[in-house]
Amino acid sequence: MTYTWHPTADYLENSNVARLMRALGVGDVDALRARSVADIGAFWDAVVSDLGIAFGTPYTKVVDLSRGIEYPEWFVDGGINIVDATVVRWAAATPDAVAIVHETEAGTVRRLTFAELDDQVARVRAGLRAHGIGKGDAVAIYLPMTPEAVVATYAVASIGAMVVPLFSGFAPAAIAARIQDADAKAVITTAGTTRRRRAVSMESKLDEALKSCPSVRLVVADDTWRELLSADPDPVVEPTSASDVLLLAYTSGTTGRPKGAVHTHAGFLVKVASEVAYGFEMAPGRTFCWITDMGWIMGPLSIVGTHACGGTLLLYEGSPDVPDTNRLWDLVQKHRVSMLGVSPTLIRTLRAAGNDPAGDLSSVRVLGSTGEPWDPESYEWLARDVFGGRIPVINFSGGTEVGGSFLCPYPVEDIRSCSLGGPALGMDVDVVDDDGQPLRGSVGELVCRQPWPSMTRGVWKDDERYRDAYWSTYPGLWRHGDYALVDSSGWYILGRSDDVMNIAGKRVAPAEIESVLATDPDVAECAVVGIPDPAKGESVWAFWVRRPAADADDRSMAIRLTNLVAVELGKPFAPARVVRVEQLPKTRSAKILRRAVRAAVLDADPGDLSGAENPEAVEEIRLQVKGLP
Repeated sequence: MTYTWHPTADYLENSNVARLMRALGVGDVDALRARSVADIGAFWDAVVSDLGIAFGTPYTKVVDLSRGIEYPEWFVDGGINIVDATVVRWAAATPDAVAIVHETEAGTVRRLTFAELDDQVARVRAGLRAHGIGKGDAVAIYLPMTPEAVVATYAVASIGAMVVPLFSGFAPAAIAARIQDADAKAVITTAGTTRRRRAVSMESKLDEALKSCPSVRLVVADDTWRELLSADPDPVVEPTSASDVLLLAYTSGTTGRPKGAVHTHAGFLVKVASEVAYGFEMAPGRTFCWITDMGWIMGPLSIVGTHACGGTLLLYEGSPDVPDTNRLWDLVQKHRVSMLGVSPTLIRTLRAAGNDPAGDLSSVRVLGSTGEPWDPESYEWLARDVFGGRIPVINFSGGTEVGGSFLCPYPVEDIRSCSLGGPALGMDVDVVDDDGQPLRGSVGELVCRQPWPSMTRGVWKDDERYRDAYWSTYPGLWRHGDYALVDSSGWYILGRSDDVMNIAGKRVAPAEIESVLATDPDVAECAVVGIPDPAKGESVWAFWVRRPAADADDRSMAIRLTNLVAVELGKPFAPARVVRVEQLPKTRSAKILRRAVRAAVLDADPGDLSGAENPEAVEEIRLQVKGLP
């Protein structure tokens, strides 16, 4: 029987989302979803009130669509700086509460209270102003997930400058491309970090990148950072309007230069605060942990969302399987984590290791997940076997340009295995066919029919690209580029549109086939891609990684896995090739790069691999495929 989470009385009565339901006078979460899109202005106004978000200058109107759905104006005439709502607010209300806990791979722990965070932000703010950095300037943050990354984010925002987060694993060319596009005047960095017990240089990569970045006039590295922290604190947070730019969040694509998604102070704040409060149950006295990076939207979302709710942010700097696969559970027990964010690939890795999680995990109230589809075996191992079915998995889906989620389950509803629940609050999403008509029970495109506060204000310096990327397929509908399915059991994301395969005229998502392959006890990880086929249009190629204890030979495994898919999904979807590999290319957040696998098979350009944890895997697969008979 398929696993389903059923909410307990505690969640139904005491959760944040239950409080919002009572405030709006609705009886269940589906009624809340309907209310949230019936009048988007009234709903987001209620969220601001419920979460206690104080605008320095009150807004006169929640949303203005006079320029069209593509160009909404949110919280019109309002004034707010995120630092007032995340740092200053809680430094005044709960100065001694812990705002940040940081643990390194070596086990060293640091803590900052809200009062200490406020003081450090004020000192760095003063130092940046003294160096001539001010409102409207772009400042790149090239740091691992450390307290310095949080302080830098808030300090930049507090002077009205634009935060440009960079992935800590970027190579020089990727760093340079983003700094150049943003015209960044300053970069905040450090000498390096440690990952998998190896020192990783960061400053040297930045030095190489800056050779082609003439806009940069200030580099803040370790010595300069200490100088900034020694400055007298500047108590003045720059007044910013609701629509002033807070963040340029860059996305990577298969082709072309990265896109800078533009996020504003009010829009990003309100959306991510609602996300973390209502989906992830964050509140004062609770600890949020999502092992991520500043370069992914989950980095800024974790920072702003947690602190907007008055919670504690746990940062982990390193790999979650060092020194062993119990590291994640050790973090939970040691720091009493309330909300634990994971990826399906990470959980598959931990499950494949064969070790039962050790330690006291009772502090966890919610599990979070995003970034890729689940397979039922891994999802249910985590939810049912590890956590005893006592807490919900909030599996949500959105993106950098969304500034949060499109789809999200909530702790007050039944959640079936692997489901995304339904539309996130305030998100008028749908699944449509090629003609833009609503579609149920079949795979279609995920769209959104109304705007939301954190919808990107555009692609930085490229309005045509913005309109072409999101609005050109279905006039008046935001097309996100995900294939999705909605049926009587729930909502499911099946992968990026460019990942979905067309086998003899039928769309099939890689996740459907990968979920079948993952049931084999010898398969630790797998990835499926579509390869051009003269008869079928595309044929399925499957790549798999062996579990440590597996002993079946490659030929018998290929037959076994092919037959498994044929039985479960039908012969047309059985893999044409099954290839064992040593590793699959992934991002640092553990998402498998299927486009890179496909490019390796076709001996083509894999696109931007700057965010890959192990880019060498692509070349290994390319060479292996070339050697196939």
